[in-house]
Order: sequence, then structure tokens, then C-alpha cells
Amino acid sequence: MTLRTTYLAASVAIFSGLLVLGWVTHGTGIVKDDPERNIVIPDELTSELQVKAAYDGEKIWFRYRWPVDRPSIFNDVLVYQDGKWETRGGEALGPNPDFLTEDRVAMMIDDGSVPLFGRYGGYITIGDGLTTFTGVPETEEERTKYLPSTRTDPNDFEALKPESDLEMLRAAGQFIDLWQWRSSRSNPIGLGDDGFVAEERGGDAGTGPYTTNWDSATEQPLYMFDPDVAGSAALSIDAVTGGDVGFNDIYYLSADTALPFDPTLAWKNGDTIPRRYLRPATGSRGDVVEPSVARWRNGFWDVTLVRDMDTGNPLDDKIFRDGGSYDLAFAVFRNASTMRWHYVTLPVSLGLEQPAQMVAERIESGTEPDWTQPWTEIKTFYPGQVTWGRLTDARQHPGADRIAQRVPVAVRHTEEQLALYGVQMEFAEEIRRQWIWTLIASLGLIVGLGINVNLLMRRNEEEV
Repeated sequence: MTLRTTYLAASVAIFSGLLVLGWVTHGTGIVKDDPERNIVIPDELTSELQVKAAYDGEKIWFRYRWPVDRPSIFNDVLVYQDGKWETRGGEALGPNPDFLTEDRVAMMIDDGSVPLFGRYGGYITIGDGLTTFTGVPETEEERTKYLPSTRTDPNDFEALKPESDLEMLRAAGQFIDLWQWRSSRSNPIGLGDDGFVAEERGGDAGTGPYTTNWDSATEQPLYMFDPDVAGSAALSIDAVTGGDVGFNDIYYLSADTALPFDPTLAWKNGDTIPRRYLRPATGSRGDVVEPSVARWRNGFWDVTLVRDMDTGNPLDDKIFRDGGSYDLAFAVFRNASTMRWHYVTLPVSLGLEQPAQMVAERIESGTEPDWTQPWTEIKTFYPGQVTWGRLTDARQHPGADRIAQRVPVAVRHTEEQLALYGVQMEFAEEIRRQWIWTLIASLGLIVGLGINVNLLMRRNEEEV
């Protein structure tokens, strides 16, 4: 075998090896769950939400409908095990396998006072270093959403402006009204929850519809089920996680269903008590209520919330007025997922007798909506770990110049594109490394092909 033949065989082998390597590794090993980095990708990147609105000049109603294969009506619970009460459920990375994370719907509302919200929606509230983002250390206090205007450096969670500045921003309307409905922590007693997003995501003044059912001094619950009402002092964890406890059962603790906890009862392994005790909300936080208890039917949650148009709390709530225009953005928590593993929407305009994407129906004062108007269909999507700082940085986001020009996100992107972009940002480093390896392999293939062609041509010339 001549030296040239050896070179030819070697180059063919290298070329073939690089071709096989590129084929085998193309598109593999990148997008996969990585709980150690707080990465869990939903099976579905998009979903649907239907919304209607109605008002009578004094009250305003919103009705929401979204698909859920199995409703999750429990959140965190206390389970008796070998003489101790253990907490299960609540916050989890991605879907909770035991369905111990409640379903939720949330709605952000602005009246035009918050810059850019009507163009970019909830994206403007996602700063760097928020809880559950990859690489963010765990802290006792949750690092929540916030508005960029509340920071001296919009991309620094710790750069909070002085209290006097925050008060002026609030007085100028630079806060987002936040309504929430929770299947476990508010729905059973017919309540929503009223909050805000400004320097943080928090609850309005007053008390919310739930409190913690735990006595840290005795390390046991404060309340248990009233056996005369619920049939027993506790539920079974197997029945709870198996979906055998439903709406027609007593599955929540409140003044009507609970008694003070009795440690002398013969508690057995698997006995389960909710970790939350439900109560009437007070103050501004109790402004949002349900006209009736929401239900899951035929694969869909159907929820209606109502509030006074003018609550008398303009520093906590956005006031609705006849002829007004508003910007909304929604979040849906489904499949027993919470925190950032939700589905969000682009901003949606709302008009009260004004043209908009969604127009609220005017009804006669003192009556209830008949809901005969058509639904507004809204696409929801998984947002991933996309921060406002990344979106506005030209080094990280090619479209940053369009944001600087105030081009609305809906003009340039669909929800499907945004969901894929969110996933890409979760694996940005891995994708970059894969691209480099692909580039190296491609260059090797080009070089190998060139060598082969050159050797073959020279061999043919010698044979001639």
C-alpha cells in the first residue's frame, strides 16, 4: 500500500467518522430536565385560556376557563408518620407527582400608568436573580417579581429605591393590580386574593384568605377536621393523592369544618390534614371575591371573580371606570405546577365601551352577567427563564433595539416562538457548546472532503 493510499484511507475514515458523529449527536442531549439547575420543561409548551368580562357600573366580573386533565384541589398538607407530622406538597420543581400543588389563575391589571406593560406584559416584571432561576441561591425570603422603576439598577434585585421614592411611584399609579384565584387556598370558601406587583409581588393591606395550620412550639397542627362534619378527624394520604377526594367531600379546614387539634387521638400513619386554614379575608386584600364557588367540569376549570369597580383603595387597586381602557396579562397554573412553571400570556387590551381585544359587556345595574357573549380566546405559553435585563441587552438579545423603539412583542413574535425562546434560554450554554462542536465537525468534514477529492484527482492523473 502506497503512502498516498494510506492518506486516502485515513481521510475517508475521518470523514466518515465525523459524518456519523454529526448525525448521531445532532439535536440530542440538550433539552432535558435538570432538577439540580431548577430546570423542568413542561410536556406542553402552549395551552389555551378563555376569558369574558362584564360590568354594571358598580361591579366588574371576569370569567376564566382553561383545560386541566385532572384538577388539583390540594396544596401543602400535613401527614402523620411514625409519631411526627410531616409537610408534603406545596412548592415543587415542575409538576407535583402527587398533585399536592393547587391549580391557580392570576390576572395582572394596569390602567396605562406602568410604562411598557401594555407592550410587553409580565416580561417587564422579571428581573435577574429571582427565586427558582438557575444559579440563584436559596434564601429564606422569596425573591419575587418587581417593576424596573422600583430599582436604581433595573437588573439588580438588591438595588431597591428609597421608601420615599417608592411611595411617589405608587401614588403615580406605577404598580400592577394582581388578582389571584387558588383552587385550595381560596376557592373552597368562595374567595379570590387581591395583591400587587411593585417593589415586590405582595398582598394588599389586610389579611388573606388562608393562614398556616401549624404550631411551631408543639410541632403539630393547630386544627383538625370536625368528625361530626367531615366524618373523621383526618383524610387518608392515599385517597388525597389518588384523586379519591372531590368537591363534594369536606377536604378543607375552616370555621365550619374544623376543630382545635387534639393530640390525644389515636393518630395513625397516613392521616392527612391540610396545612392551611381558610378564613375570611380582611381589608383591601379581600376586595376580590367569587360570586359562586368555581368548579372543574369535563376537563376545564371554570372560574368567575368579581370586584367593586372602585374599591376606594387607589393605592392598592386599579379603579375601573365607564369608558376606560386597561391592559391585562394572565397566568395559569395547571397540572399541579407552581412558581415559574406556569403558563403566561401576552398583554391583552380591555375596553369598557371602548374598542379593544376584549370588550367588557355592559349589563343592567344590580343584575348578574348571563355570559352569552363569546369568549376571548387567548394563547398561553411557558415563559422559561427570560429576564427583562436579557431582553433589553443588545449583546444577549438581537431584538433589544426593537424594544428600545417600543415595538410591541406581539408584532414580532407568536406565543409558540416565545415558548421555544424560553426553552432555549434555559439551555443557552449547552446550545452554544453544541454549536461549537457542530462547527468543528463541519469544518473537519469540509477539510476531509477536500483532501479526499485532491488525492483521488492526483491518483487518477497518475493512472492516466
